[in-house]
Amino acid sequence: MNKMGTITGFTFKNKVKTKSFMVTTIVLALLISIGLNVPYFITLFNGGPIGGGASGKNPVNIGLLTTEQQDVAQKLEDFSSAQGNQAYRFIVSGDKDEAALQEDAKAGLIDGYLKLETVAGQEFPKPVLYSTDDISPQITTAIESALQSVKLDVVVKDVLTPEQKALITTPVKLTAESLSADDGEAGAGAEKSMSPINYIVVYLLIILLFTSTMMTGNMIASEITAEKSSRIMEILITSVSPLSQMFGKIIGIFMVGMLQIGIFGAVIAGNILLPHNRAVLDDFNLSVSDINIAVIVYGLIFYILGYFLYAVLFAAVGSMVSRTEELGQAVLPITMLSLVSFYIALFSISAPNILLLKVASFIPFTSPTAILVRIGAGVAPTWEILTSLAILAVSILVFGWLAAKIYRTGVLMYGKRPTFKELFKAMKAYKI
Repeated sequence: MNKMGTITGFTFKNKVKTKSFMVTTIVLALLISIGLNVPYFITLFNGGPIGGGASGKNPVNIGLLTTEQQDVAQKLEDFSSAQGNQAYRFIVSGDKDEAALQEDAKAGLIDGYLKLETVAGQEFPKPVLYSTDDISPQITTAIESALQSVKLDVVVKDVLTPEQKALITTPVKLTAESLSADDGEAGAGAEKSMSPINYIVVYLLIILLFTSTMMTGNMIASEITAEKSSRIMEILITSVSPLSQMFGKIIGIFMVGMLQIGIFGAVIAGNILLPHNRAVLDDFNLSVSDINIAVIVYGLIFYILGYFLYAVLFAAVGSMVSRTEELGQAVLPITMLSLVSFYIALFSISAPNILLLKVASFIPFTSPTAILVRIGAGVAPTWEILTSLAILAVSILVFGWLAAKIYRTGVLMYGKRPTFKELFKAMKAYKI
């Protein structure tokens, strides 16, 4: 056990100190930071959008031209004020004419003005919004909603009571419920569809699981093949057992992967908590508090188990290859298997209840990503999650035992890659 700990510590320190690890980690952290701040950079290059932008904390000031339709303008201003803290606000122009409002807009006193043009034969005026810069769609949609409410008040006048008007203008919220839930707990979780913020989290976790597993898996296989091709393995095998070597390398590189994930997680959290990025989340009605903690917890558990399943396979394949030039072709089947898992989850994220995703949730090579989609959507009952975890854990034991037999045999077999018949005969000579 001490020897395996030594191998683990040596592998971890050796990989962390390499230039490739440092450069890759720094470059990816920078790319993540740039990607998360793209909306803010766009606003800077555009001189800052009017309201609803990543940096727009102050509400948009919209002047109300009251030379015509004074009653409608006043109702509009009263309605907007009653809504509380809005991304925009109406400012009644008083005695100012349109030319004066244009001068105010050019001077930056207001961001634009709303003109209510009287149309012959129509009870409600035609609204026209003038602005010096483009106004965000969120603001124009909010103004249209205010106009619609005022229009209802103007058209019906005293026909409806204030309570009836309020009931009509209140948005209707749809609650979706799944009929595929197998128990009460799943049914309660299926009442809500995957929220946008959880959709983003699941999407990022799927990508993280795939890229991290592939990077660390190839790292394990290449290190074993490099030691074997340089004949260092013959020296190591005399002092450390093959099993201690294999699992020591797997755990050491797992620690490297967890360190890298921790760094990326800190970078993402730090960027999201920046004031201008929090404003962007608010603009898209995204709240960090809406993140389903179960997605994060189960994502970490399935990542760890998925890593060890693929890691033992990469280690077994790496032990059978004598030259690093042949490694890419040798690990191709494992790479294709991982790609299948990645694409099944990625293309099914918008339809978490399809049969393919349900079946994939119980196949050990695809379950880490497939079940994560269903957990994020709240359509995976607890028994399915636990069953998937159990199958994955048993698969790690089975393939770990098989990989240990292959590793112990393969590290001392040189020349061309052994056939399955040759490998099977050599494996029978060793007992784990």
